[in-house]
Amino acid sequence: MNANTPRPHPADTDRSTSELLSGTARDLPSGRHEFHKERLMAQIHDMQRAERTATPAPAQKRRLRLPRPAIALPLTAVAVAAAVVAGVWQTGSGGVRDSGVATGPALTTKIGTATTKGVPQLIDRISLAAADTSHPDVKPGQFIYIESKSADSFIKTVGDKSSLASHSLHTRQVWESADGTEGWLIDPSVNDSPEGETLSLPDEQGNTPEATLNAPSFDYLTKLTTDPDELLAKIYKETEGMGNTPDQQAFTTIGDLLIESYPPAKLYPALFKAASKIPGVVVVDDAVDAAGRHGIAVARLDETSGAREEWIFDRKTHVFLGERTVQVRKATGTDALITPGTVLFTNAIMKRAVVDGMKQTPSQAG
Repeated sequence: MNANTPRPHPADTDRSTSELLSGTARDLPSGRHEFHKERLMAQIHDMQRAERTATPAPAQKRRLRLPRPAIALPLTAVAVAAAVVAGVWQTGSGGVRDSGVATGPALTTKIGTATTKGVPQLIDRISLAAADTSHPDVKPGQFIYIESKSADSFIKTVGDKSSLASHSLHTRQVWESADGTEGWLIDPSVNDSPEGETLSLPDEQGNTPEATLNAPSFDYLTKLTTDPDELLAKIYKETEGMGNTPDQQAFTTIGDLLIESYPPAKLYPALFKAASKIPGVVVVDDAVDAAGRHGIAVARLDETSGAREEWIFDRKTHVFLGERTVQVRKATGTDALITPGTVLFTNAIMKRAVVDGMKQTPSQAG
């Protein structure tokens, strides 16, 4: 769902440029947007430096992981980069809009041991648990409510210097109607106001984008096949050309559906069964979500970036707890700042429910 973000200030060139990034960020699961923006600013900084030298710096391969490729960040990046080189981008000391979340040192963890042994058995148990999960339909006038906690590490660029930093753990609340045309977001890492902002459509340009795999509505998800082979084929087809590799993008797409969507009862187990068919999927013996809950993880290593995406499940009940992305291999260039053991993104699902009104929480539903 695309964000419709009213702003208190008149439109001007700087505001329009900054919204290319801020609007993009609102479609990301919390925490990831800052990492992507700071990496983009690092790219832009390299472009500016090349402009000032007689011999342009050699092109570098940059990792811009796109958890929701429908955001089309490569096109946004081109527009923003052009604006920056033209001298119209103005930012704070960190290179991007200041967020309302405290910053600190990078998040780190012990890297869990990964193995392919037991993957089919674990996913079978997860699928059975998912089939038993209560997922009532969303009726007209009702909203899907998802509350999560998240934190992230990101590369912060100030002037000519880059360093690794993090945003502290914070709560994100999202409401969305079944058709995806009405919604609300409260997330201090994104919002300008503590009251949050509308996600309702049409957007500020009067557009009502159609739902896709990477920006789904509940109604869209109800129409997807529940056959794991057909579902995976559709995922590969619709995400062609996205991400670092087709297999990693397929895994990431399913992971994003687990975090901030409301898969219908029959689709939920099919997602896990589809994931089991992606090459390179492993089991990680111990992983911790953003709320500090330990569990067992289904994971996949992105061979290009050296980061491993981990879906964390309760070890006994096999209920989905959350997700994290951990750097497990040493990188080079600017990426060298992200050392093995760095937690790039961590998330924990705290509540997922159907409520009767916008901004209503399950505790208020009576």
